[in-house]
Amino acid sequence: MSIPAHKRPGTCTSDPVALRLLLVEDEPVQRRALERRLRKAGFLVDTAQNGDEALDKVLQGQYQILITDWDMPGMDGAALCRRVRAANLPGYLYILLLTGHESAGDIVVGLDAGADDYIRKPANEAELLARLKAGGRIVELTRQVQLLSVTDPLVGTYNRRYLTDELALEIERSRRYGRPLAAVITDLDLFKGINDEHGHQTGDEVLRCFVERIGASIRENDWVARYGGEEFVIVLPETSLVDAVSAAEKIRLQCASTPMVTSAGHLMVTASFGIAALECLPATELETVATLLRRADVGLYRSKNTGRNRVTAADV
Repeated sequence: MSIPAHKRPGTCTSDPVALRLLLVEDEPVQRRALERRLRKAGFLVDTAQNGDEALDKVLQGQYQILITDWDMPGMDGAALCRRVRAANLPGYLYILLLTGHESAGDIVVGLDAGADDYIRKPANEAELLARLKAGGRIVELTRQVQLLSVTDPLVGTYNRRYLTDELALEIERSRRYGRPLAAVITDLDLFKGINDEHGHQTGDEVLRCFVERIGASIRENDWVARYGGEEFVIVLPETSLVDAVSAAEKIRLQCASTPMVTSAGHLMVTASFGIAALECLPATELETVATLLRRADVGLYRSKNTGRNRVTAADV
């Protein structure tokens, strides 16, 4: 599963996303008039003149709503609905069909093709906006369900399921375009002692504080997932090994120099880091999620065994 990268923050967020809408209408005057009304209502509007152009844009873009005319030359609105649904897009696309068709049988055909709703032309503005508002609620609820399925409930980062799926895609993109990619495994030092001395509630507070510090230190396109227990993976696209070491060192210093505020008081907690970069592997070898994380884990093991509170880049 992939959450559309609009782009991912370090931790998951439940903030609503802005609705981006694709309007498909072959008649230029009607298209421009409807586009103006939709923009005035606050939607981010893109347009297409026919079904083929619309399908290309849907497959390339990240729209939340599709409004399409039914009767168009070439691929009509119903066929476009079927093609969009067959594409298995990563996020849900709400489809509103504009139609001059009157019979119940025709409407059933459109809904069976994959449309969520329909409105008869010419569309009444108040009715159109009300239906789009309802569609926006469905889009948001779907997004929330998807987000919950890939979110760690305790700390709000992505979970291991998301890590496995999305890191595989990051590796594929890195290989395809010849771009660097780094993965950092980090683990809180002596975390068991915190739980034993102060209790698991305090331990949970420390984990959340650690995640906040990671999130404040990484870029918008970077992201973090909980690997297990007090261990996290930070994924750094477009990042060389040298730059990944610098990023990890920034987080390490911030933790080592500033106590974490908990209900049990101010606690000094350090973290250790291991790093692996895709650019370090010979081109003849195939990197996988398992091999990349295994190499980063080697670095983490060395950091732990040489005194903790360290950053170590793994050798190939």
